[in-house]
Amino acid sequence: MNILLTGGAGFIGRWVAKQLLEDGHQVWILDDLSNGREENIEELRNHQGLKSFIEGTILNEALLEELFDAHRFDICYHLGASINVQDSIDDPGTTFNNDTIGTFNILEQCRKHRTKVVFMSTCMVYDRCTDASGITEAHPIKPASPYAGAKIAAENMVLSYYHAYGLPAVVIRPFNTYGPFQKTGGEGGVVAIFIKNKLAGRPLAIYGEGTQTRDLLYVSDCARFVVQSGYTDRVDGEIVNAGLGRDITINDLAKTIVGDESRIVHVEHIHPQSEIQKLLCNSDKANRLLDWTPTVSLEEGIQLTEEWIRTTNLI
Repeated sequence: MNILLTGGAGFIGRWVAKQLLEDGHQVWILDDLSNGREENIEELRNHQGLKSFIEGTILNEALLEELFDAHRFDICYHLGASINVQDSIDDPGTTFNNDTIGTFNILEQCRKHRTKVVFMSTCMVYDRCTDASGITEAHPIKPASPYAGAKIAAENMVLSYYHAYGLPAVVIRPFNTYGPFQKTGGEGGVVAIFIKNKLAGRPLAIYGEGTQTRDLLYVSDCARFVVQSGYTDRVDGEIVNAGLGRDITINDLAKTIVGDESRIVHVEHIHPQSEIQKLLCNSDKANRLLDWTPTVSLEEGIQLTEEWIRTTNLI
């Protein structure tokens, strides 16, 4: 198939691109490099299926029209977005434009060309987990940050195009994803940041009390989930979760990574109002409709991530 992947030079996008190429598709990557990095896709550059990398924004309607008209995409995997919660609080306009208006621009082209759209949303749209069986797709949502609000708005637009126009479309909500190629700085994920600080001999700083929990999904499992969502019409018009199905407190995560509790410090939370205290995923729907289950344990994923950070000298 001909596939457009927005955000394909980003952390998860890079893994999705790799999976799509291995599956034999022709892939065009569009990324404005605000979060992504060209070096993420360096090893994919010579793959015969990677047709083009375009540095550009989903806010450029003329560029999108040109791409869709020229290549008649079968699927658009739409991962391009502003993803930082604190940035969305500091500058909500940029997040709204990229995550909501940008998604509308993608949808208009998909509608014109009858291109299936797989929209990457986030577990950050949910209210805290109150059920031991985890958060299902029917769980209450709570836009606790402009990032979550922009994603919810975009989700609703995606589903409206399914209902109003019969456009093949699915909203996917992967839980906190980590692994190789994730940034290890302040804008990266908690696992990558903790491992980097461990290897650099620095303390591991935890926001607040550290009792908040996360369901951590290894990136290859996440990419498989994303890609499979485009391959079947069984999830069209649906919202689908994916996670490990196990949550861990940030305190316990830090202990697992560093071992030495004396290297763990607690600092004042930068956005306590947007913190979700407990996140635990119920992936039963993904298992039922996509035959998807995670295969990488948290312990194995941490080890693989640490090996990658160590060998890439990101410390």
